Amino acid sequence: MRIVLDVSPLSRPRTGIGNYLRGMVAGLAEAAAGEHELVAFGPSGPRGRGRIREALAGLPVEVRTPLAPHAVRQAWSRSGRLPVERVVGQLDVFHFSDWMYPPQRGGLRTTTVYDLVPLRHPEWVEPETVRMHGPKYEHAARTCDQIFVISRFTGGEVVELLGVPEERVRVAYPGIDPVFRADGEAADLGGPYVLAVGTLEPRKNLPALVAAFAVLRQRHPELTLALAGLEGWEQRPLEAEGVRLLGFVSDDELARLYRGAAAFAYPSRFEGFGMPVVEALASGVPAVVSSHPSLDEACGETSIRVDPNDKDAFATALEQALAAPRGRGVRHASRFTWRACGEAMLEGYVQA
Repeated sequence: MRIVLDVSPLSRPRTGIGNYLRGMVAGLAEAAAGEHELVAFGPSGPRGRGRIREALAGLPVEVRTPLAPHAVRQAWSRSGRLPVERVVGQLDVFHFSDWMYPPQRGGLRTTTVYDLVPLRHPEWVEPETVRMHGPKYEHAARTCDQIFVISRFTGGEVVELLGVPEERVRVAYPGIDPVFRADGEAADLGGPYVLAVGTLEPRKNLPALVAAFAVLRQRHPELTLALAGLEGWEQRPLEAEGVRLLGFVSDDELARLYRGAAAFAYPSRFEGFGMPVVEALASGVPAVVSSHPSLDEACGETSIRVDPNDKDAFATALEQALAAPRGRGVRHASRFTWRACGEAMLEGYVQA
């Protein structure tokens, strides 16, 4: 098969979706083992084209990055004209991304849905996100032969909110980069710290964590709360005594931060899967995670679960994590590999 994968989100600094997309391509390449032709297709601006090629460097895939800024990609999708084959040639599978959904003449049409937050909770995302993703979801439900999701929870959302039959939905769990492991160099922030990872946006619920940390710090004044992630649109203040905003960090630095943390906290209100949770577990750090069911699969039975909006309960859970043995989640995290993700996708392509 000739499989064309839209990788245009890799034109931006990589966070959750970008990391999944890069890992997905690597996993597909490993699962295909040279038996199928993979084409990474990433229309982008000048800087974005360089990011895409850097992200995919070393993978056995053909990379095509025609010059096309975001506005052009949007117009291409909405116009419904110019089939993608005119740009990439004949194909057997076209897997499009969140960023664009150009038409195609033939072959299998697929995509990945990471979560349906813009439909389920539009108040937690920026208006532009709703405008961009809403039409994509509706288009995917109407035109895709197969829709991949990153968890069973998200699969249920796709069936319920988009009306897609269950037989057209397939789970391809994210994998964990080998850099996230229990052994290796650990970060030193000058004292013990609790780590949280995520874009600073309302859905991640970081102000609730700051409130819980204030309670915990009354009993443990030596602690720091380190928040790593891109700046977003969270309007509630995060500055407080003992809180350090680290901003965006590389995967290598993030791995050191996980290993150096006394505990990991994830107070998210809603997730498609929750990749940082599994990264933390793979790194051996005890985790305290929101009790929302969207995080059940990432956590397994290895994390402390609690209502993130109950600051006293969350503070108590963090205190328990500080005393918990390290490494309990390593075995659970080991089941999530990019090879398994690629195999699930390849099997879905073949069956569909």
